[in-house]
Amino acid sequence: MDSLGRTAFGAALGGFFLSVVVPMPAFAQARLDARYSVTLAGLTIGEGSWQVDVADDRFSAEAKGTTSGMAKLFSSGHGTTASQGAIKNGQFIPANYSVYVKWGRRFEDLRMRIANGTVKELTVEPAMIEHPDRIKVTEAHKRNVLDPMTGSLLRVPGKGDLMAPEVCKQHAPIFDGRMRYDLTLAYKRIEQVQTAGYSGPALVCAIYFAPLAGYVPDRAAVKYLINQRDMEAWLVPIAGTRVLVPYKVVIPTPFGQGVLQATQLAVSPLPPKTTAKSIAAPKTN
Repeated sequence: MDSLGRTAFGAALGGFFLSVVVPMPAFAQARLDARYSVTLAGLTIGEGSWQVDVADDRFSAEAKGTTSGMAKLFSSGHGTTASQGAIKNGQFIPANYSVYVKWGRRFEDLRMRIANGTVKELTVEPAMIEHPDRIKVTEAHKRNVLDPMTGSLLRVPGKGDLMAPEVCKQHAPIFDGRMRYDLTLAYKRIEQVQTAGYSGPALVCAIYFAPLAGYVPDRAAVKYLINQRDMEAWLVPIAGTRVLVPYKVVIPTPFGQGVLQATQLAVSPLPPKTTAKSIAAPKTN
């Protein structure tokens, strides 16, 4: 898979793989400590830890992941992603987003500042390689967007059934610093699941990937994801809240089934008078 193929695959997976939200009744202060594993064709290739802090009017999150198992035989990789912002009218409003990923001798360092849904500042190293057929990202593509981490937060309004099919009707306009794309969910079924911190039903939603800019239309990996109809997100409720978090994300690839699955979803209260801390993705060698 070429570099853009990896970007497209990461775009579809990354919004769920590197993003979780802590449940909070009436926006009470809380912290989520979560762990996930990643497998490809049944072989473990990665693992990660997530910490999300939510105060009354602010949120911050940090996720760390590394390659593991057979993947280390081909390339050793690790990365950190972080997001922070405000909570207004029950919505998560991103302000800063950063990613640092290193695999082998290559790396990506991305930092983005967002205000009211509009990208105000963006730095990316290394710069994307110019291609004559790449659909250009315009200023219009940087408005009314979410970063991948914030875009995966799912809070269900009202008092209805969290497992109702209409809960899957979600649409997220994502800009990850290189590519502008939409992720759309649609209801598929209900499954029963169990992991540390949760046992019960999971709402299974189909995931549809639609790139808008920052990609080359003729690339095989992009076409594959656009045409893919078997990607799934398994969402589970946290008791006492209106928030769903990813238990599992399934993405078929040409190399086998890619699966992200939670091994822990632990929630605890923040200490009194503690506010969400600012987290930026640090550079690591």
